[in-house]
Amino acid sequence: MAVQPTLASAPVAAGQDIHQDTTVKMFLLGAVGYFAIVGVIALIIAAKFVWPEFLGTISYFTYGRMRPLHVNGMLFGWLLAADMGLAYYIVPRLCGVRLWSEKLGVATSILWNIIIVSAIVSLLGGYQKGLEYADLPTPVAVLVVIAWVMFGVNIFGTIATRKYQQMYVSTWYLMGTILWTAFVYLTGNFATLLPGITGVNQANLTWMYTHNAVGLIFTPAGLAVAYYFIPRASNTPLFSHKLSMIGFWSLAFVYVWTGAHHMIHGPISQWLQTISIVFSVMLLIPVWAVVYNFIATMKGQWHQLGDNVSLKFLMSGTVFYLLTCFQGPMHSLRSVNAIVSKTDWIPGHAHMAVLGTFSFMAMAGVYYVIPRVFKTTLHSETLANWSFWLFLIGGLGMFTALWLGGFWQGWQWNNPAIPFIDTVVALKPVWMVRFLSGIMIFGGIVLFMFNIISTAIGAGQRQAIPQPVAVKA
Repeated sequence: MAVQPTLASAPVAAGQDIHQDTTVKMFLLGAVGYFAIVGVIALIIAAKFVWPEFLGTISYFTYGRMRPLHVNGMLFGWLLAADMGLAYYIVPRLCGVRLWSEKLGVATSILWNIIIVSAIVSLLGGYQKGLEYADLPTPVAVLVVIAWVMFGVNIFGTIATRKYQQMYVSTWYLMGTILWTAFVYLTGNFATLLPGITGVNQANLTWMYTHNAVGLIFTPAGLAVAYYFIPRASNTPLFSHKLSMIGFWSLAFVYVWTGAHHMIHGPISQWLQTISIVFSVMLLIPVWAVVYNFIATMKGQWHQLGDNVSLKFLMSGTVFYLLTCFQGPMHSLRSVNAIVSKTDWIPGHAHMAVLGTFSFMAMAGVYYVIPRVFKTTLHSETLANWSFWLFLIGGLGMFTALWLGGFWQGWQWNNPAIPFIDTVVALKPVWMVRFLSGIMIFGGIVLFMFNIISTAIGAGQRQAIPQPVAVKA
């Protein structure tokens, strides 16, 4: 019987390091820097909900420019860049070879930074397409496609030259990420602009892109990170490779059909609404497969959460993933959707996915990788723990306030006796909690950035980090 691939198969002999990791360093340090910038923008937006006149006379800081800058900065400046950097670290090690082309990786990083700077300038200047998650002007979107092709060529080139034929689940998820992103991004940024794609047709394609940007870009990338770093950080083998494959293929089959649940009770066909509901509920299959696999992997290892910061982020992200992907299917049910659709429940749900789940997993990966690629120890375990608790407490405050506030908001909207402006005034306490929680989250971002940058700058001044011992299957 063939031996299933696990992280026990250390592709590099003990003490030997064949990886240059220049691309990893460039992507991860850049992503951390953009994370801090996005955090400032998020605070400005949160303040505007409480004090609408805040910076309202400066065109660059109006909500219509800040919001797309925040969304695109979070998705592409921080999270996708971090996931790409982690992929450059993970794939060569799982394949037992060097990155296919370090020069191509460096060029991709440079182009990615050009894209992010171009996005900042254009969105602040008011140049955007006005489509959710697809705000970037077409020339900038074209650069994203070029950068993604460069990234895909490098990753697939590394896999094609791998030393080991069997592939661990993280490799599967990263290959899926590359292929699905190409399909989803081209649909949302270019197909929506084709002649004849207007009105409801454009809205349907836009929600297909928006929902699948989370489900087929950030979900597989985040799970690839978690599947790699949970066994690595805990030094224990993955519970079940077969279960990981069930999660992968069920995600591939189910997720693409769910985007229309954002248009339930809207001007789309009833059969399309029903299909989106059915497949949204079926998302519980890959979610439970993933969550059970992660929890079972940690059996007997929970004590490590006390002093292992990466595991704290990873397992907290796992809990948020379970909550997010329970909330999503419930939101798709017609009776629930009639209350929560278009309310603050939706931003709460989106923030728990992108910030609570996949940012937690990305931060865990960054905390694990940066000391190793710089061959040093983390600057401060204390700061790392503080960053975790600030993120966790601030995140819980924001998510809970938006969920409850959104549900309350929906009940008010369904009562025609309540004037709309009264529903706006009633949400001010919720938005205050959101702002105060945002301050805590931003504090976590600052500590995270300071810790990572200090680790990189201080490399060589501290003792080299010991290499992890390969676990046995």
